[in-house]
Amino acid sequence: MVISRYLPEVSGAGKIFIALTAILLSTSCSERNKNFKPQSTVSTNILTSPHTHTNRLAREKSPYLLQHQHNPVDWFAWGEEAFAKARAESKPIFLSIGYSTCHWCHVMERESFENQDVANFLNQHFVSIKVDREERPDVDKIYMTAVQAMSGQGGWPLNSFLTPDLKPFYGGTYFPPEPKYGRPSFLQMLQQIAQVWETRRDEIASSAEDLHQRLASVTSQETNNNVTLSPAILYNASALFKREYDPRHGGFGGAPKFPRPSLPLFVLRNGVRLHDSESVKMVLHTCDRMAAGGMCDQLGGGFARYSVDAEWLVPHFEKMLYDNAQLVNLYLDAFLVSGEKQYAEVARGIIEYVLRDMTHPEGGFFSAEDADSEGKEGKFYCWTKSELSTLLTVEEFNVAVSYFGITELGNFLDHSDPHPLPNQNVLSIVHPELGEADKLLLVSAKKKMFSARAKRVRPHLDDKILASWNGMMLGAMARASAVLGDENFRNAAERNLAFIQSKLWDPRTKTLYHRWRDGERDSVQLLDAYSDLLAGAIDLYETTLEPKHLDFAVALADTMLAKFYDAKDGGFYQSAAGSTDLILRVKEDYDGAEPSGNSVATLALLKLGAITDRAEFKSAAEKTLRLLADRLQKLPQAVPHALLALDFFLEEPRRAVIVSNPADAKTKSLLRAVHSVYQPNKVVLGNAGAVEPFAKTLPTTDSPVVFLCTGTACQPPARDPETLKHSLK
Repeated sequence: MVISRYLPEVSGAGKIFIALTAILLSTSCSERNKNFKPQSTVSTNILTSPHTHTNRLAREKSPYLLQHQHNPVDWFAWGEEAFAKARAESKPIFLSIGYSTCHWCHVMERESFENQDVANFLNQHFVSIKVDREERPDVDKIYMTAVQAMSGQGGWPLNSFLTPDLKPFYGGTYFPPEPKYGRPSFLQMLQQIAQVWETRRDEIASSAEDLHQRLASVTSQETNNNVTLSPAILYNASALFKREYDPRHGGFGGAPKFPRPSLPLFVLRNGVRLHDSESVKMVLHTCDRMAAGGMCDQLGGGFARYSVDAEWLVPHFEKMLYDNAQLVNLYLDAFLVSGEKQYAEVARGIIEYVLRDMTHPEGGFFSAEDADSEGKEGKFYCWTKSELSTLLTVEEFNVAVSYFGITELGNFLDHSDPHPLPNQNVLSIVHPELGEADKLLLVSAKKKMFSARAKRVRPHLDDKILASWNGMMLGAMARASAVLGDENFRNAAERNLAFIQSKLWDPRTKTLYHRWRDGERDSVQLLDAYSDLLAGAIDLYETTLEPKHLDFAVALADTMLAKFYDAKDGGFYQSAAGSTDLILRVKEDYDGAEPSGNSVATLALLKLGAITDRAEFKSAAEKTLRLLADRLQKLPQAVPHALLALDFFLEEPRRAVIVSNPADAKTKSLLRAVHSVYQPNKVVLGNAGAVEPFAKTLPTTDSPVVFLCTGTACQPPARDPETLKHSLK
């Protein structure tokens, strides 16, 4: 799967790639056979099982690594065991990065990593390492940047070749099992690389060192004080995004279409502030088309990762927790701005899907569901016309066929070998206008279809629990509980935070770890985990006013600053200081499918600074924005979430201070009123705990009151929800 091209340009990296490609292609297989004597090694430390092969990945917890535990490839996990072997035997490292719900990762596994000849060659001439990019985004970022810089494209599976000291010298994405389009097969390429490693190692080492220096240079950004952080940056970005808008199908840009919710969230925010109805309509139309398309699960709720076409019709069927968390916030904002209930129902449907299918019994949220079922992409979700004719009554069938646009030939081509499924239909809303009787028939038909689908073989569930993605979803659920008035959502957010604190937070050292699965946590610390959970904890505090949630947010922020912040140049490193398994410490500055840790941390610290009046939070956020200033000005499409942070930074935030007992029923009604008005650049706080000193000076009364304050000036206190809404507007 190809990713976007907003990664930093590494000057000269393309020339290195071209030179290495020439070296590789200049060495034919016949020359290799003539001149090259393969080394003979005996693989050690391989576990045994009833399977023909079981490798050391059987010890791991990552679902992706466990998918490869029975490959004949002698896989290592990322770590010193593999690095030491490569150094001791002077072998290049073959690094393969993917994730458990990655369709093309599955394809390459079937074609190459389960092939005994390929495995034999890899085992003899390389040290092979598997990495789950979702567990180690810091590792993925380094080698994705290298491959992107060399070849101009990237994606997963990501396959990179490294020297024993972990420096990349060649790489790409999916490699076919047979020669195609003038390119060698995967095995031929391995043979050529092994040959060049033996005969021209000095050139490889020199190129790898050169590339490493270039990567180090481009990733060591410095604060740019020449760019003024002004509203002009926001206006220019909004104008650019509007030019990229697809007026027919909605969305910004062409196929394949990713939601990237931070971008429409920014366009909506800018449109409301400037009374730009055109921008608002663009976002609402985008929300309409996404919700009506096949990317939205019309029966079970939730969204797939992206659409392969411009119409949002045919999805890549995998469902990711992080996409759905961000889409909850987008649809909540669309509801608040428009007042249209269908947007609230989409948000509700996403959350109900997550609570039904993606939640651990103790409250943690799972990571993803696969695109494939029984080896075929989309089989779980698609329908044939004949299948529906036997499942539904004639009346239900007629309504469903019209509403979902079901045809005899279908709208989705299954490309799986050797027996593709014919006549498949992805469900989308084609004819939404229904009379009252037909609406009842549609409800009945959808209920039967959902029940029948539940009996199919479900796609693989990636049940690891990541602090980062859980932070996104718990924050979305907390907001939804206030906006939609649903206590079940609040309870789910509370349970989730308790789960993360129990499994991944060490209160003694104030350390947050990244992944928990099957009773064990990892030992990895990542900026994304801290920043996303910080943002989620702030959202939960603002919807509950529980001081313990604010205390936790402050503890997270303090540790995040201590472990990841660059006090000299601003910004946050993706990995903690002292990481020994990385050749670079990188500051992520791209808001892709997931917003970067820097963008999330900046907005979260600005909010936390407004709530607590802690100067160090505000200072770190401002310095990070100055680090990102060039990107914000010259390439805003790369950092839409950072634009949200800049938008917050450029005006004094309004503070809604609720003076009362948080458990009071009247307080809850006031909280809901505060959150029912679209005003993204406000913060909500109580007058107890770690809040700013001014809030604690506000007078307490017998009944709950809300003070709307800017700086040290406050409006008269509001005691009823309607007055409060009027004051906010």
